[in-house]
Amino acid sequence: MPTQAKAAVIGEITERFQNSSAAVLTEYRGLTVAQLTQLRRSLGAGSSYAVVKNTLTKRAADEVGFGDLAPLLNGPTAIAFIEGDPVEAAKAIRDFARANPLLVVKGGVVDGRTVDASEVTRLADVEPREVLLAKLAGAMKGNLTKAAGLFQAPLSQVARLAAALQEKKAADAPAAEAPAADADTAAADTTPETDAETADAAGDD
Repeated sequence: MPTQAKAAVIGEITERFQNSSAAVLTEYRGLTVAQLTQLRRSLGAGSSYAVVKNTLTKRAADEVGFGDLAPLLNGPTAIAFIEGDPVEAAKAIRDFARANPLLVVKGGVVDGRTVDASEVTRLADVEPREVLLAKLAGAMKGNLTKAAGLFQAPLSQVARLAAALQEKKAADAPAAEAPAADADTAAADTTPETDAETADAAGDD
């Protein structure tokens, strides 16, 4: 391949890495053109699945800081460049691989970091968005229920809580006021003595 053509291919792969939310490297050995087309369609609009040359892809990966992909770039390699939700694309690849075991996931890039095949699998196993949102809503509801319970507590209980907080505040106050007490040492010392003398005089009477 002429140098200019190689540069163009490297530039195209580099751009795909930069513009994709994820890139999944696969080995497609033994799959038919029809099967690859099916996989490409399952990835969703905007995504692509392309057979790449390993040497040129290594250079492109180096240019965008994904040099860690080099060990994965051997043998027949095709990359799914994802534009959209990486989780949904990972699920599509996982489902396709289950039906077509000849597809082997090597690893890839997700949200700007390189990942191995097991991490791609874990991404595919993430629960659906609706389930996660429902769990989040449930957790928030639980916290709100606890807060509502506190606001609806009997007045006596609220009063005890307020008293406990006031006592804690009072206990913390002397430590904070200690420097001021030292500054007034002379005045503090005279008052007790005067009181004591007065008490003694009253006793003599």
